[in-house]
Amino acid sequence: MEKLLERFLRYVAVDTQSDENSESQPSTAKQLNLLRMLRDELEAMGLKDAVLDEYGYVMASIPSNIDKEVPAIGFIAHVDTSPDASGAGVKPQIIKDYDGADIALRGVPGLLLSPAEFPELLAHKGETIITTDGTTLLGADDKAGVAEIMDAVQYICAHPEFKHGKICIGFTPDEEIGRGVVKFDVPRFGADYAYTMDGGDVGELEFENFNAAGAKIHIQGRNVHPGYAKGKMRNAIRIAEEFDSLLPAGQKPEYTQGYDGFFHLISFEGTVEEANLTYIIRDHDAQLYEDRKAFVQECTEFINKKYGAGTATAEVKHQYYNMRKQVEPHYHIVEKAIRAMEMAGVEPRIQPIRGGTDGANLSFKGLPCPNIFAGGLNFHGKMEWVSLQNMEKAAAVILNIIGLYAE
Repeated sequence: MEKLLERFLRYVAVDTQSDENSESQPSTAKQLNLLRMLRDELEAMGLKDAVLDEYGYVMASIPSNIDKEVPAIGFIAHVDTSPDASGAGVKPQIIKDYDGADIALRGVPGLLLSPAEFPELLAHKGETIITTDGTTLLGADDKAGVAEIMDAVQYICAHPEFKHGKICIGFTPDEEIGRGVVKFDVPRFGADYAYTMDGGDVGELEFENFNAAGAKIHIQGRNVHPGYAKGKMRNAIRIAEEFDSLLPAGQKPEYTQGYDGFFHLISFEGTVEEANLTYIIRDHDAQLYEDRKAFVQECTEFINKKYGAGTATAEVKHQYYNMRKQVEPHYHIVEKAIRAMEMAGVEPRIQPIRGGTDGANLSFKGLPCPNIFAGGLNFHGKMEWVSLQNMEKAAAVILNIIGLYAE
């Protein structure tokens, strides 16, 4: 049987970065490399219905081995990594018996993963820590979740005495760009309830998330020779800076927490002639979410009134809604996860997701789907890391949930 760490390291070695500018499904062909691997591994474990469909979804199931009706339970994770940082050529560092000291990320001289900046590291002293080398992200988001689900499947297939109802397994592309389950066939998947293994540190349990949208702002300037520009030039870069200054200064990710929403500028490209800004817009409250989208349009209108019609254009696209109202009527699935964590010696921490998961859109497709910790931290960048012990506990929680439903 393959060990969890070995499996995780195999998966992060595969570059699966998604691309928000692509119109294909999945957005990048390289995601299929890992998806094919997963389908083949599920088949090799004996899951006879394992399939990779035309949209890049891997689905498989394990039939019930008990003689009573129990809900079919699904477990889902995404294979893609964030476009925010490279996922190619990942070189993990493995630190056994972590002592609480700074960790040198050896691919970039002088770069440290330090408890002074990331104090949560100290809660994992004595554990095995896997980091990046500082040149890429790690991919624990969400290959930790993928590895944990596969580890649980391996255990079940190797232990026929383990009692369970029908278990449904799903792996998705493009979660990081908000399109992870757009074409996911919920009836075909076959689960009554499901869990995404896509959370952060040990104990996290989430059934509410941001309402989310993306916004692309185009600024059309007018370039004139700078020696003769007075009263004629419109510098698109400066107008774009002005647009950004209209958004509330304190409502940025670096100043918010808990249920606070934000406007997050994720890219800025420009010349004097034209500039482009890309934002993500987030809020847990539905009305505040709508207000935020409307405010972006108001800022666009202000710029056009000041500099002329057509100077600014805004394209605002909805991405996903808060899943809370879809999950709360089935709160027993949250209670099962709480009990499963306690059985694994984990203290549950129910909190809102300051992000999103495939589970949000799945919940609105009729598959209530809370989110459980996968064990990693500092996602989407070179400071990403994961604890092996976190991952082992997450795999145990999966088995405990299955066992609780079989009782």
